[in-house]
Amino acid sequence: MSDSTAGVYPFERRASAADLDDLRVRLAAARLPEAETVFRPAPDGRRWDQGVPLADLVAVVDYWRTRYDWRSFEARLDRVGQFRTVIDDLGIHFLHRRSSRADATPLILTHGWPGSVVEFVDVVDRLADPSDTDRPAFHVVVPSLPGFGYSDRPTVTGWGTEKIAAAWVELMGRLGYRRFLAYGGDWGGNITTVLGGRFPAHVLGIHTTFAEGPPDSSIEELTAAERSWAEETRHFWRHRAAYAKQQATRPQTIGYSLVDSPVGLLAWILDKFAEWSDTEDSPFEAIPIDRVLDDVTLYWLTRTGASSARIYYESHNSLDPSLRVDVPAAITMYPRDVEKCPRAWAERRYRRIVRWTEPERGGHFPPLEVPDYFVRDLQDGLAAVLAASA
Repeated sequence: MSDSTAGVYPFERRASAADLDDLRVRLAAARLPEAETVFRPAPDGRRWDQGVPLADLVAVVDYWRTRYDWRSFEARLDRVGQFRTVIDDLGIHFLHRRSSRADATPLILTHGWPGSVVEFVDVVDRLADPSDTDRPAFHVVVPSLPGFGYSDRPTVTGWGTEKIAAAWVELMGRLGYRRFLAYGGDWGGNITTVLGGRFPAHVLGIHTTFAEGPPDSSIEELTAAERSWAEETRHFWRHRAAYAKQQATRPQTIGYSLVDSPVGLLAWILDKFAEWSDTEDSPFEAIPIDRVLDDVTLYWLTRTGASSARIYYESHNSLDPSLRVDVPAAITMYPRDVEKCPRAWAERRYRRIVRWTEPERGGHFPPLEVPDYFVRDLQDGLAAVLAASA
């Protein structure tokens, strides 16, 4: 990549009062369908069998319109530290929190969909400057994926996971981090795998909650418990992944609704927070409502409902079957995640697994659901990675 646009600039953004007023007007004027026909009294996870229950959506919309405070989240981003740079003619937004520790290691954290940098705002400080000085410290970089948040929306095809991983190497180099660690879940996990496999000269090692084995992996080599994992994942892709097929094939079509209707955007994203988190009914059992609305409001104000969906069009099922990761890897499989890769399959791609963890709690959004455990697990996993890479 060219160094001709190597400048890194501080970034600050304030939503206009007009945009926030428009959001509240749209929320007040929303046209809603009738209630689902599988009504059950809460708490009962089966209430969500047809999607977001009407009563739940009405309550969240009311909170969003009358009590939610976007300005506090803007201030939170500023406290972490926001920046932008241009890579391959595309503006990339990122958070950057340098540690005060001389022994800190650079670390890039990559989110997925329907996430954003929101996933990491409550853990950045603890990763950069842990209160326990025996824990590892990191210079933390959290980029917004192309088409997400305050990164630019691509106007041409090509911004898939391979190109994004290369852009992350360029980004870290511009910050003075020639060698670094990488963590990711969801699409961030895919990108982290590409980073470890394609750029071993720059990547010390990785930690992921989204390991992917080669597609020709056999179920015959699995234990009974691992076969159950494989069956759950197969069931997910056969019966619960319509959103992915839509975004991989017709992101523009769903994009009109996601950019035009805040309630439509909320329902599309809230459905995933509910289904993919380790809860019995509402996602708010584990994730604060303000954090979910920080995420949804970021999508709304940046008009990235369509552009974020296109990562599926660019990269769905695109991970190179022959890609191998030879740098040290730590892998965590949270019990309520939607995809769990058996270790026997993971070992065929990740050749140096130095730590494998199966927690008792947690789903697809561990930094939001179980932040204390997530921080400790990431510290321990990356400490093992660093020890193996020394």
